[in-house]
Amino acid sequence: MYTITVDLGAASYEIFIGTDNLRGVGSFIAGGKFTPKALVVTQEKIFSTHGQTLTDGLTAAGIAYAVSTIPDGETSKSLREAEKLYTRAIEFALDRKSVVIAFGGGVVGDLAGFVAATYLRGVPLIQIPTTLLAQVDSSVGGKTAVNHALGKNLIGAFHQPRAVFIDLSCLATLPEREILSGLGEVVKYGVISDEKFFAYLEDNADKILRRDTETLAHAVKGSCEFKAAVVAADERESGLRRILNFGHTLAHAVEEQTAYGKFRHGEAVAIGMVGAARISRELGMTSADNVERLEKLLHRFGMVTTCAGLDADKLYRVTFRDKKTVGGVVNWVLMRGFGNVEIRGDVSAAVVKKIFVELCDGK
Repeated sequence: MYTITVDLGAASYEIFIGTDNLRGVGSFIAGGKFTPKALVVTQEKIFSTHGQTLTDGLTAAGIAYAVSTIPDGETSKSLREAEKLYTRAIEFALDRKSVVIAFGGGVVGDLAGFVAATYLRGVPLIQIPTTLLAQVDSSVGGKTAVNHALGKNLIGAFHQPRAVFIDLSCLATLPEREILSGLGEVVKYGVISDEKFFAYLEDNADKILRRDTETLAHAVKGSCEFKAAVVAADERESGLRRILNFGHTLAHAVEEQTAYGKFRHGEAVAIGMVGAARISRELGMTSADNVERLEKLLHRFGMVTTCAGLDADKLYRVTFRDKKTVGGVVNWVLMRGFGNVEIRGDVSAAVVKKIFVELCDGK
């Protein structure tokens, strides 16, 4: 249906968005300068549902493959699981032109991408995101990482994929909660890209929740187009790309404090966006109407927008381990309006703690 180019010069690649493109992965590998051998990193549920289509295409194209499954959940993003994948890659004799295929959601993409970035100092990676969150965000841009006990995504590398294959058919089999988690990231793009896209989400919320293919395709396309443009302008997150982290500073703290077990990533991002928007309001950067509009859309998508029961002081301390923290200063991504965000390092502790207390009180 759509093809989007991520323009990075010699490292450019394309995002293919369609409803039946898993079979084309094998042809893509066969037509490129790759060894006809691939390690497919996935999870049991994903592979049992969609794996046959992918592997039939690999076989038809003459690509030898091995499948390595990882456990569900954020805890799989670990050096322990990476070690297992390195061992499988060595046993399967993957060379520097062999391909690692990340076939799954964000956890699979981050872990497989990290392994591809570091095995033999870097081998080709193809991303096949199967969740809405991964399709609109984590599969694009080349960020790969595993977690550390003291924080999320602290060990990683930039490693751009050779292609991203987004098959919208995979969304039909997702649990409802995974769709809602993905919508957290979609709404983020509505805030940071432009008001037109945010209004599209407002006007088409019911269709999105019904998983209307055309509407979802537009939402995925709009998100990917914006991220592709930002990544092309700032591949290594030295400046502009940090705006993609709107809502993520608090989100990562919420995830860590709940041991990655209570909230999906997109759910935590929804809470984080509300926190960032309220901080923006407190600083006089944005209006109360804008904050209300954001919270209303999140509620319409069935998102929780507070973190009732968590410890506000602990959340505040954890924010200092955020990757955007430099020299002990937390760089907050804040909003002025829809399509108008900026990075601020001068937010007082009093303002942040006030908002954190509200959210932890369920307000």
